[in-house]
Amino acid sequence: MILVFDLDGTLVDSAPDIRAAVNRMLAGLEQGPMDLPTIIGFVGNGMPKLVERVMAARGIDPGRHGDLTQVTLDHYAAAPSALTRPYPGAPQALAALEAAGHRLAVCTNKPEAPARAILADLGLARHFPVVVGGDSLPVRKPDPAPALACVEAHGGGAAAFVGDSEVDAETAAAAGLPFYLFTRGYRKSPVEALPHRASFSDFAELPGLIG
Repeated sequence: MILVFDLDGTLVDSAPDIRAAVNRMLAGLEQGPMDLPTIIGFVGNGMPKLVERVMAARGIDPGRHGDLTQVTLDHYAAAPSALTRPYPGAPQALAALEAAGHRLAVCTNKPEAPARAILADLGLARHFPVVVGGDSLPVRKPDPAPALACVEAHGGGAAAFVGDSEVDAETAAAAGLPFYLFTRGYRKSPVEALPHRASFSDFAELPGLIG
């Protein structure tokens, strides 16, 4: 089976590095920092949307969205994995899934370059010959095209999506893929509010759920 994984909040806890980049951008505007729970609440639809939400929360001129998004991306690209860590058990689960013959891909709204850098820095890149980022195609999640591109890059066949959020659940549904929900990520809704085939809070459970 082809298993398409989200990155942020699913394979890795990246919110601390995203927060650091946002706070460096805000410091340049002589604004105070945002706390981690607030940033986590803004994660999920890519950096442009996150910066838009930050700007709205701070009353920053919307006309500056383009340049402040680029500033934040530049800060993030300079240190995308300084504070980011895989969720416990994720590396072992990926190895077990590969050993069982599954083919793995990453589908993220994060730009492809920092996504690949994080996977490499954390020793996960070898599991993912296919990575589709938020800037790899003209559209991003929840449009189904990025997830389907991952499946096609592996030659097609039976597939499933593994993610943590409302955006991931919507993406899986739009792509016609069964959804496996990781419950320790950045989800804002109750577990029961998101359609899913199975949920898990410990990566040690995932290989058994996939079969």
